Order: sequence, then C-alpha cells, then structure tokens
Amino acid sequence: MAELVGIFAASHTPVMLNFPDAIPDADRETIFASFQSLGDALRRTEPDTVVVISDDHVHNFFLDNFPAFCIGAAASYATPVEHWLKADRQVLAGDGELGAHLLGEALRGGFDPSFSMELTLDHGVLTPLHLAGLAGATRLVPLLINCVQPPLPTMARCLQWGRLLREAIASFAGPAGRVAILATGGISHDIATPRMGAVNEGFDREFLRLLQAGDEAALVRYATDHVNEAGNGAEEIRTWLVAHGAAGGGRFEPLFYKAVANWYTGIGLGRWHVGNRE
Repeated sequence: MAELVGIFAASHTPVMLNFPDAIPDADRETIFASFQSLGDALRRTEPDTVVVISDDHVHNFFLDNFPAFCIGAAASYATPVEHWLKADRQVLAGDGELGAHLLGEALRGGFDPSFSMELTLDHGVLTPLHLAGLAGATRLVPLLINCVQPPLPTMARCLQWGRLLREAIASFAGPAGRVAILATGGISHDIATPRMGAVNEGFDREFLRLLQAGDEAALVRYATDHVNEAGNGAEEIRTWLVAHGAAGGGRFEPLFYKAVANWYTGIGLGRWHVGNRE
C-alpha cells in the first residue's frame, strides 16, 4: 500500500516568472528562497509521485465542458500551455496508474470526477514546480478543480475530496509507494477587474490561522462566507482545502506569507505534518 509522505501548499501567479523585477530585490529573493525551501522539504519526503492540486485557467476547459474536478491519468503532460509564460516548454512525467486508481476510488466513494489523458498543464502547476526546483523531479498526477467559472464546488465538498484522496492513496498497491501532495493556488487576488492589484491581507492571514487552528467547521464557514472579499482569484483556496482534508488532522504549519501588490497576489506557503519520514 502507498504511503502519504507529505502535504504542501503554495500560491501561484505567472507574474513571479514574467515580471520578477516588479518588486524590490529583497522581497523577491526572500520569496524565491521560500519556494526553494518548500521544494527541499518536499524532496526530503522522497516521493515517487506528487499529486498536484490546482485549477485550469480556461485552457484545457471552457464553457462547453468545464468539470468541477478532473483527474489526470496520462503517462506525461506537456507544459506550459501559455505561449507568453516565461518558462521553458517541457514534458513532465505522469503516473497514469495512480491517476486511474484515484479515479476509480472516487467513483466508488460517491464522487463523480471527469478524467483526461491529454491535459496540457498551465502556470498554476508549472510556476510553483519551477520555483521550488521540482519540475521534472518526480512523476505527477494533476487534480484540477474548477475555481474559475461558477457554479464552483463548495468549500465543504473540497474538504471531503481531501478525505477521499487520503483514503485512495492509502489503498494504492501500485509502484508509487510514496506519494506527496502539492496544493497550489490563491491566496487573495483579483484578475481582470477594477480591484486587480488589491490584496486582502486580513483575509489571507485569517485563512492561514484557521488552517493552523484545525477547526474544520470554522475554516469552511470562513472560506464560504468571506472568499468574495478577497478577489475572484481567491476562489483557488479550494486547493488548500483539499490538501487540508487529505492531512486527516495533521498539523498545518505556515511557512511564509507576504502581500505582494505588484505581483497581484497574497503569496503564501505552508505544509501539513503527516507521514513518518518528513
């Protein structure tokens, strides 16, 4: 059976790669060093496969077909889909066996995700992998959540998905004996609205505090009732909630936070303490 060896989370924004000099040098160096530290911590868990929980920014999906959840079950994934992203195009190895297993367990567990064997991953996946030095270092299983086009999955449902994900990983008997999770998205930001560039630091810090407190009811209630105050991009906190559910009560540790208006985003990183050899 597979072992869940680590769970991590990080914000993503293409601006970190496209306009790194838009913020002071000291801030940029601190943020990039935090991503490298997260990557080092994830590598120390020695994963065979990383389940990356992110969203699709209207690249693989559009209004004619936009699933609430999609599991990647391919042997490889092309990146990045955006021609404008300042990152090298590359093909990342996938773990089709684990992806197929997660799909089957989801269906048996009362969830109805879509699946794809032809995903092209965008900045949501590639940016944090690139900054953490993890791109190409391990096989991936993408789990994409609709955080873009309403109606969106509820916050409570995302927490439930995390619980399912934990059980599904534990029941996997394939070659991926050690599995880590990387959730990526948020925290507060607004895209293509008059509020673009406004970061709600108060929302971000309270969300991180509630993750650390471990009160799931309060966390879901706050996320549900206040996410609209933090911008349309803040809907990506759903990825953090899936990770929190997967932690099964494991302690959350904030690793870094800074409101970065010129990168349009509240940049946060954290981890949940799970596994025996973190």
